[in-house]
Formats: sequence, structure tokens, C-alpha cells
Amino acid sequence: MSKTAYLYDPLYLEHETGQHPECPSRLQSINRKLEVSDLFGRLEKPAPRKATLNDIARVHDAGHAPMVARACEEGVHQLDGDTSISTRSYEAALLSAGAGLVAVDLVVDGNCDNAFCAVRPPGHHAEHDRAMGFCLFNNVAVAARYAQQVKGLERVFIFDWDVHHGNGSQHSFYSDPTVFYSSTHQYPFYPGTGAEDETGTGDGLGATLNFPMRPYASDDDYLGIVENRLIPSMQKFKPDLIIISAGFDAHQDDPLAQINLSSECFGKMTTLIRKAANELCAGRLISMLEGGYNLDALADSVHHHLQQLSADSE
Repeated sequence: MSKTAYLYDPLYLEHETGQHPECPSRLQSINRKLEVSDLFGRLEKPAPRKATLNDIARVHDAGHAPMVARACEEGVHQLDGDTSISTRSYEAALLSAGAGLVAVDLVVDGNCDNAFCAVRPPGHHAEHDRAMGFCLFNNVAVAARYAQQVKGLERVFIFDWDVHHGNGSQHSFYSDPTVFYSSTHQYPFYPGTGAEDETGTGDGLGATLNFPMRPYASDDDYLGIVENRLIPSMQKFKPDLIIISAGFDAHQDDPLAQINLSSECFGKMTTLIRKAANELCAGRLISMLEGGYNLDALADSVHHHLQQLSADSE
């Protein structure tokens, strides 16, 4: 069995959002599912640490984190029409981004084979200078830059299977040939980005690959994309690390979208990507939670994801 890390902290529950789909119950449902499974006792459970302002500033404008901190201190409840915050949200967001840094340390240093970060707030919509779409800091982008600038890795591949396109992640690396961003997402849909012809610019041309999916796309549609188009792109890019932006809102029971994936499909995609990681980058694979808003479907999908992350390698 592989050594898989599960990173979680109760502080994530103190990012209070009120009557909102991105709520503390999401992580509580995941933990309830895992805690009664045979899998849970076999997972490593290292503590996350808070990202520093320098960690955040590798991706975001220097004024962005202080703005979020101020808003939380002053009792602001909304950063935009979708993005709710509370007094502890800034601390939770630093710890959410920091979980990715710990995960990178674990897999790059060889202390774990792979890692899943059960974090909130999520991250992939957060832009260089603003929060949006439930996201405060771009967790996967912060992890990717840390892997490069602190751990010395050269090439990072981000695969985003959330049902919404990760505009913030794409924009973070759109002109950068050293970070490949690829996304499957319902299209056209929030946030409106992610068309097939968005492929990067300048030196980064060709290092962005979008797969806009029609509503009601199925397991077979997604698995065909991953196996026949995504994996060959990974093989050509030759990454030193693979990061999954793991949103589970493409599930057939999710209330916010119209993609029809089963819980089992997330496990099957995990198996394919993990096999690619084993072949291309010594198994170095981390995964960070993004969306997923049906509590039972989210918990079940994460369970399938973790089962395949922690399974014996073929």
C-alpha cells in the first residue's frame, strides 16, 4: 500500500460562510465518511502549516493578502457576490494554502508517496489581485511556485477536474512554459473562461490545455479525455510534479452543475493520473480540494479518490 498523506485542520471549519454551498459541512461530511472506513487508519495525517506572506506573494499581488486580512478584521462578510468571509477566514485561507506546501515537502522529500489536502476555502478562481468564486488564495498555484522556487523542481503539471474552469490558476501561468495547466469543465459556465482556443501566450503558448465539456457529459467522456488526450500531454511535458485541483462538483448529484460523473469515475481518473505520475515524476502527486457541494456525493468521491491514491502500485 502506498504512503498517502491526508492533510486537514479544524480551523478550516471556522471559515464561516452562512447559508452558502461552500460551507463547513463539506469537510465534516468527508471526515465522517473516512473515519468509519478501513482506509482512514492507514493514512498519514501530518498537520498543515500556515503559508507566509512571501509564499502567497509568489502568486498574488503584494497587497492582496493584507486586503483579505483587513476585510476579515473589520467584519466584512462578502468580498464579492459569491465569496463570503468571516473573522477567521484569513487564517483558514493561509492554512489552506499552507497545506499544499506541506504536501509538496512530503512528496518531494520522499516521506510520502502522494497527498490529499482536505482544505477550505478553495483556491482555483482566485486571481492575482482579487478573491472570487468562493476562493481567497490560489492554493494550487502557491504550491506550484513553492515546488519550483523553494524545492527546486523545474516543471509542474496542474490538472483541474473541478466542474468550473480554474481561471485564476490558468492566468497565474498563462505565459509560463514551466507550469502546464489543463482543465476539464462544463462550458459555457461560470466563470466564462476555459475555451479550447485558450492555449497560453508568449513563451507559455501551448502550456495551457482546456477541455470544455458539454452538459451531461459522462464517465466515458471524461475517462476518454484523460486517457487519450491529457496523459499524452503529461508525457510530452515531462513534469517533476503533478498537482490535481480536485473539485468533485462534476458529480451527477451535485446541485451547482450538469455533468454526470459517478463517484467511481473520480477513482478511475485518479488511477490513470497516478500511473502517469509513477512513470513520469517518481510518483510525485498532490491533490487539493476545490468544489463539491452535495455532501454525500462529495464524501463518497473523496473516498474513491483516496482509495486509489493509497492503493498498491501496479
